[in-house]
Amino acid sequence: MKYYDKDTVIFHNGEFIKAEEAKADLFSQSLHYGNGVFDAMRAYDTALGPHIFKAKEHITRFIEAAKTMHLDIDYNVDELVGVSYQLLEENGFTDAYIRPLVYADENMDLTPTKKHNLFIAAFRWDKFLGKDLLDITISAYTRPSPYSFNVEAKISGHYINSIVSIAEAKERGFDDALLLDVDGFISEGTGANFFFEKGGKLYTSQRGHIYPGITRNVVFDIAKSLGVEVVEGQYKPEDLNDIDGAFFTGTAAQITGINSIDKKPMNKDWENTIGCEVFEKYRQFVTQSEYDNYSII
Repeated sequence: MKYYDKDTVIFHNGEFIKAEEAKADLFSQSLHYGNGVFDAMRAYDTALGPHIFKAKEHITRFIEAAKTMHLDIDYNVDELVGVSYQLLEENGFTDAYIRPLVYADENMDLTPTKKHNLFIAAFRWDKFLGKDLLDITISAYTRPSPYSFNVEAKISGHYINSIVSIAEAKERGFDDALLLDVDGFISEGTGANFFFEKGGKLYTSQRGHIYPGITRNVVFDIAKSLGVEVVEGQYKPEDLNDIDGAFFTGTAAQITGINSIDKKPMNKDWENTIGCEVFEKYRQFVTQSEYDNYSII
């Protein structure tokens, strides 16, 4: 996957510049210790032009998460939403994935830095992991304890857990991994929240050991509109025996169906699951006329 070429424009420290011209400090605390915060948004081509789904919610979350890592951002929500739309225009994008990142300046010790850098990029990212339906495995790794750091922020260094988990899964012939928490309950995927279907209901892990994604919240709303109950709780791997369907949710994943878990197929074909209904409604929601006040500028 190629993220930029000679014509790609990014936003870096207050300027729109060519991606090839951007520079980062090799002594950055973010590079050495993982002290950076990012977020993710998607823009969709609509009848009214490019629409960044839940833009204000994403940017608000980004700014608040950065504060937890002492990486204050000198822009407000509306300003960064405006920058994101201008970035789409600069690159001629109508459909795109948008990645804002705040990273620390040079600092080789562990104290917070006083100077930070803001980077926003847009690029095309169509299918999550390149597939429509995933074959996944329960990972040998677990999600870190929420007592060790803030698991409800997209902190760069946290994602080493995801990198080693998906690498281990792929080495064993799977597309992705499902991780348990430190108490042995189902948590989430390497970069997405997890839902499973059984008996006409959807089930998903409760907050505490997961990253509570914006797309996850949208699924709650869609399920309600479909008359489907969503049950949050703590579930063991054995609860995944004899399930009708399952899917991942997230900005990158959107709604991605799961074909099998540790080579055990779902009871229903994807097309006959609640997850597929949610997927179709989600696709309509983000690409047509169901806008909200937080996402249009």
